[in-house]
Amino acid sequence: MDYKKAGVDISAGEEFVRMIKPQVRQTFTPGVITDIGAFGGFFLPDFSAYKKPVLVSSIDGVGTKLKIAIELGQYETVGSCLVNHCVNDILVCGAKPLFFLDYYACGKLTPAIAAAVVTGMVNACRENGCALIGGETAEMPGLYQEQDFDLAGSIVGVVDHEKIINGSAIREGDVLIGIASNGLHTNGYSLARKVLEGRMDERVPGLEGTIGEELLKVHRSYLSLIEPLFGSPDIRGLSHITGGGLMGNTMRIVPDGLKLDVAWDAWPEPLIFDIIRRAGLVPEEDMRRTFNLGLGLVMVIEKNAADRVLATLKSQQENAYIIGYVSRV
Repeated sequence: MDYKKAGVDISAGEEFVRMIKPQVRQTFTPGVITDIGAFGGFFLPDFSAYKKPVLVSSIDGVGTKLKIAIELGQYETVGSCLVNHCVNDILVCGAKPLFFLDYYACGKLTPAIAAAVVTGMVNACRENGCALIGGETAEMPGLYQEQDFDLAGSIVGVVDHEKIINGSAIREGDVLIGIASNGLHTNGYSLARKVLEGRMDERVPGLEGTIGEELLKVHRSYLSLIEPLFGSPDIRGLSHITGGGLMGNTMRIVPDGLKLDVAWDAWPEPLIFDIIRRAGLVPEEDMRRTFNLGLGLVMVIEKNAADRVLATLKSQQENAYIIGYVSRV
C-alpha cells in the first residue's frame, strides 16, 4: 500500500502545478512578490493613493453549478464565476480587488480538468486587474466521488475609509436602479438542477443555446461599470444579488426603519427563469428568494440623481432600470 494506491496521486498534483504556472503568472500585478508554489502568497500593496486604506475581504464558492459543469464537461466558466462573484461582493463595499486565492478539492485529481478551471480564474482575474497569488489543491478520495470537485475562493481588496459604501447614507425616497444579470450567476442551482434534470441538451426557442449552456453562463463582474462611480455622493448603497434574492440582499444594507418598495414588473426577466418556474411549478415567493430574476446588482441612488445615473449607465449600453424606491416602514 502506498499513497497513490490509497487514492492520492502526488505526481498528478505536481503536473497540475506545472500546467497552470505560466497562466497564473499572467495575472501578477506589481504588488506580487512571490511565485506560485510558496507556502504563502506575498503581496506588497501600494497605498499611496489612499488617505486611510481599509482592506476588504470575502470568501465564496460556486455551489452546485459545478454539477452542471461536470455533467457537460465544460469547466472554464465556473472558474470565472468564482472570481467575479467574489469581486462583486467587495465591489458593493466600494473596494477594488488586489488579490485572489482559490481552493480546489476533488475525489480524483485530473490535471487537465483542474487546469481548465484555473484558466477560467485566470481570465477573470486579468479582466478585473486582480492577482491570483496562490491556492490549495486537495485530492480526497472517500470524501468526494471520483468525478466530483468543489471550488471556493477568497479575495482581498482595498477602499479608502471615507469612500466605504455600506448603506448608512440611505434615506427615504432614494431610488433603486437594477442592473441586468445574464442569467442565474451562481445561485439557485440546486433548485434549477432538480426541476431541469435530464434537459441540459434541450434547446428552447428564445434561448441562445441549450439549457445547459444557459445555466453555465459566466457570472458577470460589475467592476468596470461601477468603479468610475466610486466616491460619488449620488450612490447611497450597492447590493450584489446572490442567494436570498433582490430583497434579501438589498435589505442587508438598508438602515432600520426603512423598507424597499420594488416594482417586480419593471425589468424584463430572462427566459431561463420562467422555464424553471414552469418546469417545477415553483411558487413566486421561492423564485424571488432563490434567484436574481435578471438583476445582478442594485444601486440605491439619491432621488435627484437617479435619472442622471440611469442615463450614464444606458450611455454605456448597459441594461439598467428604475425598479423602486426606499420608503418608511
